[in-house]
Amino acid sequence: MKKVLIIFLSLMIFSCSKEEVVPEEIGTVVGDQVSLTDLQIKNSGIEANTLNNLDIAHKIMLTGQIDVPPQGMASVSAPSGGYVRVSRFMPGNYVSKGQTLATLENPELVQLQQDYLLAKSNLQYAQQDYSRQQDLNENKASSDKVTQKAFNESQNQNIMMKGMAQKLTAMGINPGSLNANNIRRTFAVTSPISGYISTVNVNIGQYVSPMDKMFDVVNTGDLHLALKVFEKDLSKIKIGQKVFAYTNQNPTKKYEARVFIIGKDFSADRSVLIHCHFVDNSLQLLPGTFMNAEMEADSEEGIVIPDDAIVTWEEKQYIFEEVKPKTYKMFPVEIGNAENGFTELLNFKEENRSKKFVTKGAYQLLMALKNVEE
Repeated sequence: MKKVLIIFLSLMIFSCSKEEVVPEEIGTVVGDQVSLTDLQIKNSGIEANTLNNLDIAHKIMLTGQIDVPPQGMASVSAPSGGYVRVSRFMPGNYVSKGQTLATLENPELVQLQQDYLLAKSNLQYAQQDYSRQQDLNENKASSDKVTQKAFNESQNQNIMMKGMAQKLTAMGINPGSLNANNIRRTFAVTSPISGYISTVNVNIGQYVSPMDKMFDVVNTGDLHLALKVFEKDLSKIKIGQKVFAYTNQNPTKKYEARVFIIGKDFSADRSVLIHCHFVDNSLQLLPGTFMNAEMEADSEEGIVIPDDAIVTWEEKQYIFEEVKPKTYKMFPVEIGNAENGFTELLNFKEENRSKKFVTKGAYQLLMALKNVEE
């Protein structure tokens, strides 16, 4: 009796559980199209309409880097060879124009100063001698040949003195204040511009020649953005056009800039460099930083569809065409620019203008189609 009761209860429980299971509605799938019921369409919020034209800005995607103009970069070398005795700066240090970067010692500098002072002294003697010869020549006490020789000697000494004066000036020594009591064997290497030191190539005790680059100095006060534009987009670029640049590390932070130079020469890959000034001149960006940029060209009219109506499957883009009521088919598309929630459809044929396409619920259709296929 107990066994019969247990079996009866088990059958009742099994029957009840079977009645509670409601099979889930599944769309009918044939190839790349799916048919849904009215309930499924309502629950998925699917809507289909014909597509319209809309003015949408043409975006050009560019790449480039932060750059500085030629006058904003300086490679510093010594005007003469010498041994480094003092070098205090490291990369990243700020220096002012004319500030001493390093001190070099060269024993030959002593000889140069000595030769200058001797030439200066000889010049005074030669000028006085020439003056005397002129007086004698006027009184017929000296020949023209002797007078001409005195003049040539005076000129030669003057040339020698001025040439050595220029060498001394290049080495930071003022010839006008040089005398026998202040001859020195060291000279300073100074910065030709204000900016930050980017590279240091010297150390104490090292011998450097005029051919060696000792320091690189960069003035970051005039940063600009150099971008590469390919031939097909070049006609869309204009002076003063807006550019929004961003780094790979922080793509959400946009830096606004304006085009101020468009290059006139094509490189080997048929691209031209354009240069853009940043609107904010106080940006903390380093020269050489790689940047992406987007530029809005003139608006163009084209067929558009809401962004959410486009789905991606196996790296291709699709929308859904309503081939008949409640039946939808995948429709491959090429997408263009996007703006204000709409995306441009490229190569959209005129014959498709009268067709209806899904504008809402495209992702649900993709899931219904692909989940059944799997």
